[in-house]
Amino acid sequence: MAALQFFKCYKPLFRIQSRKIFITSGSITNKNFQKTSRNIVRLLCSSSTSLGQSTSTKTNAYGEDEKKSKEQQLWLYNTMTKEKELFKPKVDGKVGMYVCGVTAYDLSHIGHARVYVSFDILFRYLRFMGYEVNYVRNFTDVDDKIIARAGELGEDPLSLSRRFCEEFHRDMEYLHCLPPTVEPRVSDHMPQIIDMIKQILDNGRAYRVEGDVYFSVDEFPEYGRLSGRKLEDNRAGERVAVDSRKRNPADFALWKSAKEGEPFWESPWGAGRPGWHIECSAMSATYLGYSFDIHGGGMDLIFPHHENEIAQSCSACHKSNISYWIHNGFVTIDSQKMSKSLGNFFTIRQVIELYHPLALRLFLIGTHYRSPINYSDVQLESASDRAYYIYQTLKDCEEVVGKEEVEEENIRLGADIVECIKSFNDVFVTSMSEDLHSPVVLSAMSDPLKTANDLLHTRKGKKQGTRKQSLAAIEKSIRNVLNILGLMPPTYHQVLQELREKALKRAKITEEEVVEKIHERNAARKNKEYERSDGIRKDLAAIGIALMDSPEGTTWRPAIPLAMQEQYVPES
Repeated sequence: MAALQFFKCYKPLFRIQSRKIFITSGSITNKNFQKTSRNIVRLLCSSSTSLGQSTSTKTNAYGEDEKKSKEQQLWLYNTMTKEKELFKPKVDGKVGMYVCGVTAYDLSHIGHARVYVSFDILFRYLRFMGYEVNYVRNFTDVDDKIIARAGELGEDPLSLSRRFCEEFHRDMEYLHCLPPTVEPRVSDHMPQIIDMIKQILDNGRAYRVEGDVYFSVDEFPEYGRLSGRKLEDNRAGERVAVDSRKRNPADFALWKSAKEGEPFWESPWGAGRPGWHIECSAMSATYLGYSFDIHGGGMDLIFPHHENEIAQSCSACHKSNISYWIHNGFVTIDSQKMSKSLGNFFTIRQVIELYHPLALRLFLIGTHYRSPINYSDVQLESASDRAYYIYQTLKDCEEVVGKEEVEEENIRLGADIVECIKSFNDVFVTSMSEDLHSPVVLSAMSDPLKTANDLLHTRKGKKQGTRKQSLAAIEKSIRNVLNILGLMPPTYHQVLQELREKALKRAKITEEEVVEKIHERNAARKNKEYERSDGIRKDLAAIGIALMDSPEGTTWRPAIPLAMQEQYVPES
């Protein structure tokens, strides 16, 4: 193994931006936190955020308070240190973040959805704090699984992977995930991958065997520091059969020699293709450098993928360093991890066929990103019901306030309204700053929603002198938080209509049939056939259609089916 003083560093062929070491000091204090909270509250109440804009076009999307928001402190759980740490970017005002993307050989399941929704929340929140984020998320488009699937379908592997990359993009759009800054693909980065493998070989951390190149874990004493696994406990490999030619069963492939009928690229070791792990090391170095802020993915990637990435990157350059390793928890079914290999998965497309994508997103962020979340129809029904309540309340606010913007200057809202909004925004700041605790934010939303409904529907609320201004302020505060959480629809009317359509589909009934049932019930009530009218209401409630009576007549809205209401247990 090369001595440290002669250790050569892999140099990426091109870079998006350079990185300088920037050190901030100080831990969180009540004084600083209260100051930060006030700044963010003003930002939340003063303007709507424009998170859909790209980093390159965002010029002052967050208003004059953008710089103040940088004073906010964010704590993130670091898998490497096994504790929450104050986030300190390497470069003031900028963040480099790499998240491992999908292997594009099939439609993505909701386990994938959780990964990318979780990191979309982090991406959005960092941008909200005022950071310029260089978010890199790759596509694995060269892999054993892709080749196997292409063989089954009689399709070219690269063509198949391109097709599923596009399908993944559609899924992310459905889920309101913002596009990353860069989306590199393995097939486009062979020079960088080959260059990094050459450097690892030059530094004595890898060896060649008949056209293959293997990383030697025995030459990297720090192997296992991320996962906490001892070398003797490590699995022999991942995705591939054990190769008896390895010096150590735990050694893993950096380059695989070409097999007949498989795609290949020329290299100094002969025709072949890269191993699974090297791609992320090479592409993260290409776009973020040896040292950057955040590397993320699902917990299943901690070992061996991320462990191997660390070994490769540090072996290519001893200066390699990633500050924060962030991992999200699994989606489970009956307490078992959802995955394609286990065959117990639902694709995103299957789920959004019956449930609105924003209801799925709400379900996913309704549990803390590091905790496991158990998938069930009951949980999806509950998320749909909650989404409908949120958007209906905000639509009612809009209708009462009117189309014209309510004049905000010189308006003195009631102390109770001011405190309600301030309390909600304070919870937003403190919870999101504490390792992105989105479930607490969603729970805290109940108070301003209830206050809005009191103003909308109670006799006392309708008499409030500043009713319109209060509703406008509450709606704006909730809307801004929904924007940051990626839950803001194009219009409230549109999302409500779509939620109704999904509910009808699940109930296997048309809206015309529901209206007919309402007419039958009205006739029964007029004829004092109360048992029949109650029966119609219960029959509809059983399939998730709730009837609502008012002086203006009877309408309907989606609801959790009666049988599921008894099963529902809120996620902790």
